[in-house]
Amino acid sequence: MTDDTSFDTATRIIAGDDGTTYDGLAIALHWATAALVIANFLLAEIWDYFAKSTGHLLQATHMTLGLLLGAVIIARLVWRQLPGHQVSSLETGWVRAASKAAHYVLYLLLVVEVGLGVVTQWVRGKPLIFFGLGIPSPMEAAPRPIRHQVTEVHNWVAWAIIIIAALHAASALYHHYVLKDRVLKRMLPGAV
Repeated sequence: MTDDTSFDTATRIIAGDDGTTYDGLAIALHWATAALVIANFLLAEIWDYFAKSTGHLLQATHMTLGLLLGAVIIARLVWRQLPGHQVSSLETGWVRAASKAAHYVLYLLLVVEVGLGVVTQWVRGKPLIFFGLGIPSPMEAAPRPIRHQVTEVHNWVAWAIIIIAALHAASALYHHYVLKDRVLKRMLPGAV
């Protein structure tokens, strides 16, 4: 049961809101992506403050979560392409175009970031850790300048993701609290 009045319902329909929400799997994958991005970013920011053994454990956890993030992103992209899982945008005009562009840029950066994470470890000639198991590097360690460059790009892409994701979250909150539309509600657990 909703608290919408007839006026609210009419306004929503005129604005192009067909009343659909994202399905449970799409919502779960969205929030799993957010949690994995935040956790991985925080791990990378704090591991240098710990003793070497703890730092290594945090780095191994970072790698495992990074690979899980890659799997979640692939699942999201596949799920979105399956018939019946597309949800129409509530925005129109330039706001719709900006929203789509931000989503595509985030997806692209997430895929690039996971790939760079794998390459970062492998150019060091070290195995990639996934739940304690080492996936051996298919290459010898690269020269130090190349390792440094790959790591720097990985770090810059991470910051770009955090900034764009923060803008994405701020936009959702703006829709919810200022515009009072359903943009955020459609992606909240239990919205189905």
